[in-house]
Amino acid sequence: MPEGEPEVIAAAPPKRGLVRRVLRFVARAIGLFLLISVFWTALYAWLPVPLTPLMVIRLVQGHGFSKDWVSYEEISPNLPRAAIAAEDSGYCAHRGFEWEAIQKAWNRNAKSKRIRGGSTISNQTAKNAFLWPDRTYIRKALEYYFTGLIELMWGKKRILEVYLNVVEFGPGIYGAEAAAQTYFKKPASQLSGREAALLVAVLPSPLKWSVAKPGPYVQSRTATIMARMMDIPDPKDDPCGRKGG
Repeated sequence: MPEGEPEVIAAAPPKRGLVRRVLRFVARAIGLFLLISVFWTALYAWLPVPLTPLMVIRLVQGHGFSKDWVSYEEISPNLPRAAIAAEDSGYCAHRGFEWEAIQKAWNRNAKSKRIRGGSTISNQTAKNAFLWPDRTYIRKALEYYFTGLIELMWGKKRILEVYLNVVEFGPGIYGAEAAAQTYFKKPASQLSGREAALLVAVLPSPLKWSVAKPGPYVQSRTATIMARMMDIPDPKDDPCGRKGG
């Protein structure tokens, strides 16, 4: 370099190798997640769900564990009828999502720090079977992803069968059979209309509301569900009358 001329410092080359490695890792992680999630969902299309994240959390919290898987045919038709009447009257008409309810929830969430979703029975089944209880957009996005998978791979009958076998009916009490035996000393196949409505009445808050000692609100909600059950077709063989679920 001639004397007197300013020294030019070459710019460091971009770290393209690092960027490529990061992108490659992200792509592989996404691919692995998709592969595992599809296999997991396919497995649960045929096998009973043995344990869920919520059950593990409740065990750690000291709530115990009572669960006994039964087939859809071993559950009184009164229970799926009550669940549809109370939780998702359009269950047989949608493919897992109630878009109008989702839009309303989105508008409500924009004005509140507490995130809520327009949950269908399919949404709740996806959440209960695969995910943890949380109110974040990431968890909600995963819930919608798994909802799409179970709607595609399970069908309505299987979704309702899984839901009624893993949903929490009280502290450490999961599924129709455990709830029926605990609260009414009978199998789930023998639940009456009122008993089914009472079980479903506590689902929004099973640790706060009690089937054994229902307060005025739970009793009122039970009566409302029983009235709505009259509008739900008999779900004995298939809740939506579709072959193959």
